[in-house]
Amino acid sequence: MLENKIGMIFGVANKRSIAWACASACAGSGAKLAFTYQGERLQENVEKLAGDLEDSLVVPCDVTDQAAVDAAFAAVAEKYGRLDFVIHSIAFAPREALEGEFVTTTRDAFRTALEISAFSLTQIALAASPLMKDGGSIVTMSYYGAEKVVSNYNVMGVAKAALESSTRYLAADLGKQNIRVNAISAGPINTLSARGVKNMGTLLGYVAEKSPLKRNVSAAEVGNTALFLVSDLSSGITGETIYVDCGYNIMGI
Repeated sequence: MLENKIGMIFGVANKRSIAWACASACAGSGAKLAFTYQGERLQENVEKLAGDLEDSLVVPCDVTDQAAVDAAFAAVAEKYGRLDFVIHSIAFAPREALEGEFVTTTRDAFRTALEISAFSLTQIALAASPLMKDGGSIVTMSYYGAEKVVSNYNVMGVAKAALESSTRYLAADLGKQNIRVNAISAGPINTLSARGVKNMGTLLGYVAEKSPLKRNVSAAEVGNTALFLVSDLSSGITGETIYVDCGYNIMGI
């Protein structure tokens, strides 16, 4: 499905990451992949995972440093000469902002969450688009907290709302270049980043009980949806937020 396609994956932390599930699905369908990592702490994990894939590339990238973003895309251009898709799975807010009440969010926490979790998509799209010479696809990861209040999600919910809105604006801007931009709103998954949200275990249990499928979604299911969105099978879809949450978002009282 993705033979001769080149993709760039942002956000792999370990083998349980949603970003890695997306990468595995895409690599399994024939794509060659470049990976980024943020900080030396994650470098070894990402290099080990990418090392099992043919002709992969691993580069550092801190999205708060424009020079690092530029260097990462320059490395992709040098190795592959082009880019067909990007998967953006980056989000961060200080731990203390992910508990208690949203009203106590500090200016610094708000700025950090919005810059890393939302603005980075626009930043990456701008850098990626010149390499998408024959069109392409950009996929980002959102969550239900973007539209409804989820306890302890707080400023990250606001950031995800900005991310989903950015998806629509980017889709409008980049459509003329045949570049599609979509978001996946995944249900809660027990990843490294999710554990930063207080009472994540309680949330997982509640969603499993209330969702139509009576379970939580798996990272692999999110990965398969990303595969669909970066492939030609979704060539008519852009600017959308697609829910992959075992149907939880359709439920009312």
